[in-house]
Amino acid sequence: MPGSSDTRRLVDEDDDEILGTEGSFVPAFRPQDHQADERCLLERQQDEVVLISNEPATGRNFTSFVFSLLGIGTMTPWNFFVTAEDYWKYKFRNVSINVTDLDEELTPLQKSFTCDLALTATISGTIFLLLNAVYGHHVSLRFKMLGTLSIILVLFGVTTGFVEVNTDTWQEQFFLITLIIVVLLNISAATMSGALYGVVGLFPSEYITAVVSGQALGGVLTALAFILVLALDTGPNTTAFIFFILGGVLILLCIVCYVIMARQPFFRYYLEGGDKYKVIRAVPSHSRNEGAEGLPLEPILRQVMSKIYLHVICMALLYTTTLSVYPAVTVLMQSEHEHSEWTDVYYLPVVNYLIFNCGDYFGRILTGWIERPFNQNTSLLFIVIRMAFVPFFLCSNSSEHNFLPILVKHDYSFIAMMVMFSLSNGYFTNILLIMAPRSVKQHEKELASSIMAAALSCGMAVGSLLSLVFVQML
Repeated sequence: MPGSSDTRRLVDEDDDEILGTEGSFVPAFRPQDHQADERCLLERQQDEVVLISNEPATGRNFTSFVFSLLGIGTMTPWNFFVTAEDYWKYKFRNVSINVTDLDEELTPLQKSFTCDLALTATISGTIFLLLNAVYGHHVSLRFKMLGTLSIILVLFGVTTGFVEVNTDTWQEQFFLITLIIVVLLNISAATMSGALYGVVGLFPSEYITAVVSGQALGGVLTALAFILVLALDTGPNTTAFIFFILGGVLILLCIVCYVIMARQPFFRYYLEGGDKYKVIRAVPSHSRNEGAEGLPLEPILRQVMSKIYLHVICMALLYTTTLSVYPAVTVLMQSEHEHSEWTDVYYLPVVNYLIFNCGDYFGRILTGWIERPFNQNTSLLFIVIRMAFVPFFLCSNSSEHNFLPILVKHDYSFIAMMVMFSLSNGYFTNILLIMAPRSVKQHEKELASSIMAAALSCGMAVGSLLSLVFVQML
């Protein structure tokens, strides 16, 4: 980022004919009269300005690291929570018989837990992302970040404590307590995630890439941890204890790093508006009233939506397509080869989880290098074409097929589809999150980014509901 001495002038430096007040900045205040505001903006378009950057020389790398860490922290603890599937089966097993095999016939609580977990998480998370997009600017950033992270840390501490508690005699109550924890966890995570997207929208695009690539990296780490647990063959309680401790440590690290970052001049510089345009040739006007005090600029939801509605549609459609088949449908796919340790134990976590999350991660990294397409209509076209993956996933190799034919029979075909599907998901996620804040004014960037986070969550919710239908269609 250039310093103040490297500003880009829009007029010749030798031109000293100043018609306005030399050295005045474009005002960051909204006049009470909206018609006067529009006239002011029209007049300012005729001003000759120069971009002034007073960006601090240090702090770029640390800020990028913390944003990546916060990206990991938005999803990884929840991923650890749901990955401990054997632990939840053990907690809700049939205790009236002396059986420890988790593959026995499932109890009613075991059958309903995964579905109830997904529904409570999706509904609570989506609602609070929408609320954050509309009302989030009324809540302080400190509470939305540190307050929610602290709540998540406490919830993980409680969940970790339950690992060592015998809940066999009160499984129903423990089931209800767990769902309440899930609701609170996702409310806090959604609020923090929406705030994070809003803040990073104020920064240059590489910091948005840091956040979204961090989220994908969290998925990769979860998949690797899952495979490691399978290789070590630990018990369900030990596995859950490790996952929950790792999740808690990660959240604690996020809190410490954010506190440090929030005090850095680099972070505060962009939080307060970043680079500014300085008027060096102003068109004179009596309507400016430059000495008057005004109200701080407030983003208007309707105006912001009118500028980014295509980005919102693209994001919602992208995640509706992804969640409609992944992981609910893809988890049912099987290898074409005979039974072996690879096909029975490692095929699913490697192909379904590790490959998808790696592809998603590299897709988001790739966007940071290319940043194409700029046109949202082109993005929408590609996202619509991407929907063609859905019928091929539905017709992939699986013993669960009752109605649909098997068209994708070979492992290499399924893996190739998974790579392209995940790469495109990561790529378009990042490009949309980068382009939406660029389509609005400075004071609207935070709201635009929060709206995009809400659109992502809505797409996930609709896709999850569609996946229930698609599984029955198999």
